[in-house]
Amino acid sequence: MLKVGLTGGIGAGKSEVSRLLVACGAVLIDADRIAREVVAPGTPGLAAVVEAFGAEVLTEDGGLDRPRLGSIVFADPEKLAVLNGIVHPLVGARSRELEDAAPEDAVVVHDVPLLTENGLAPFYDVVIVVDADPGTQLDRLVRLRGMTEDDARARMAAQATREERRKIADIVIDNDVPLPDLQARVREVWADLARRARTE
Repeated sequence: MLKVGLTGGIGAGKSEVSRLLVACGAVLIDADRIAREVVAPGTPGLAAVVEAFGAEVLTEDGGLDRPRLGSIVFADPEKLAVLNGIVHPLVGARSRELEDAAPEDAVVVHDVPLLTENGLAPFYDVVIVVDADPGTQLDRLVRLRGMTEDDARARMAAQATREERRKIADIVIDNDVPLPDLQARVREVWADLARRARTE
């Protein structure tokens, strides 16, 4: 099994790269998706979040109000640390379960937004960083995700810098390119990963 850590700044296009890798044959473990699962209604994770931040972070139907919680934690590093302390251990445990269930010869891609920030690079055989110019990221967040420019900038500022991410990368995928170029680059990277998996 080849364990790959995939990361990139918000709006860099990491989700598109992970989709392309899955199409090539990768087994994907998506930390964001798991992070949503572990705070779903009725979970101990959601109960812990409500205990830490109050009932105002819930929607009317009892789910987590992500935009509300985001506006609280991304403006306050201490509150973000509290949230991460609740969610990250739950995500880690579930990720390990999914990895254990993957075939022995699989290329397992862990899509981890905060891989750099949390010092997780040593836990992977290969770290891939999806890289884009900060201006590109900002444009995507405002235009495609409907964020305000201030909110987008706050979320970008809460993450590692572009330089910090590139420093831990074994492979960098430039996503300031047209989609066909990105697809070609991902196929190239996949061939490399498959080769490494055979020799692990």
